[in-house]
Amino acid sequence: MFKLLKNTKRHFMTGVSYMIPFVVAGGVLLALAVMFSGKAALPEHGFLKAMSQIGIAGLTLFIPILAGFIAYSMVEKPGIAPGAIGGLLANEMGAGFLGGMLAGIIAGLVVYALLQLISRLKIPDFLRLILPIFIIPLVGTFLTGMAIYYVVGDPIAWVMKSLSVWLSGMQGASFIVLGIILGSMITFDMGGPMNKTAFFFAVALITTNPQLMAAVAAPVCTPPLGMALATFLFKRIFNDEEREAGKPALIMGCIGISEGAIPFAAADPMRVIPANMIGGAVASVISLWFGATNAAPWGGLIVLPVVGNPVGYVIAIIAGAITTAIAVKILKTVMKSKAYAKNAGDDLDISFD
Repeated sequence: MFKLLKNTKRHFMTGVSYMIPFVVAGGVLLALAVMFSGKAALPEHGFLKAMSQIGIAGLTLFIPILAGFIAYSMVEKPGIAPGAIGGLLANEMGAGFLGGMLAGIIAGLVVYALLQLISRLKIPDFLRLILPIFIIPLVGTFLTGMAIYYVVGDPIAWVMKSLSVWLSGMQGASFIVLGIILGSMITFDMGGPMNKTAFFFAVALITTNPQLMAAVAAPVCTPPLGMALATFLFKRIFNDEEREAGKPALIMGCIGISEGAIPFAAADPMRVIPANMIGGAVASVISLWFGATNAAPWGGLIVLPVVGNPVGYVIAIIAGAITTAIAVKILKTVMKSKAYAKNAGDDLDISFD
């Protein structure tokens, strides 16, 4: 079973390669719908509402696709259904793309264990014919789903509740500390529990403390903008798929859709996520320093009409995006060099080298 973990990065990259079209199609359609509506909110009527719903459908699917094809890379076709269903369950529980990646790994390990068990049993030939299309997907999905439900679900709920209480007690902290916390949380998992906790904390205080909403809205877009900038400035540290993903990430970032950076984070989480957090913290701190406000529960540049001190807000976004791009360049270069120097022949990809 541990052999499967030796190629962890390859499994993640397989999932990402199948996921990217869903992120691009869904994210760009949603971004265009919001942009053409002229409001920092989802369109509520007509053609643009239909377009936004199509985009949301694409973004809803990408985490199950990511999980399903991570499992597929590990155990081929028998892993697709357990992985995809586990990924959907993890996403519905608020675990985001990191929960989806975990679901894919769990599904791959579960199905691998089932295949090993079956290979040791004497099973009639007529039953072996239905194993890959009925028994393995059924049992694999059940075991993966139960693992996600009990291992991920309850801890996620506890984490979100604890973080909400903790953030409420941080309102009196200095703007530097508060900015670092909010910016890091928003950019850590991009739609996961950390992101949602920080976002809804700011939304709850939008009328009494709109500075917090701006401090959350600015870093929402720095991961996709930073990754788009990095693919333009530092092309050699990205593969062809990632360089192409940088183009729609630019559009999604401007509209405040952080999912544009998820293909990069899923492919290389140990480097991209810290870079996102550094850039997000910079954006949030600068936004608070300028005293920018935001009257809309949204992020990115599309909220500029309702932003107080828009110049400071834009400066915060630009600084955060540039910081993200530079940070990912440094982390990808330095960490990879250290990994090769330490053990060039070791292919244990659990470290995501």
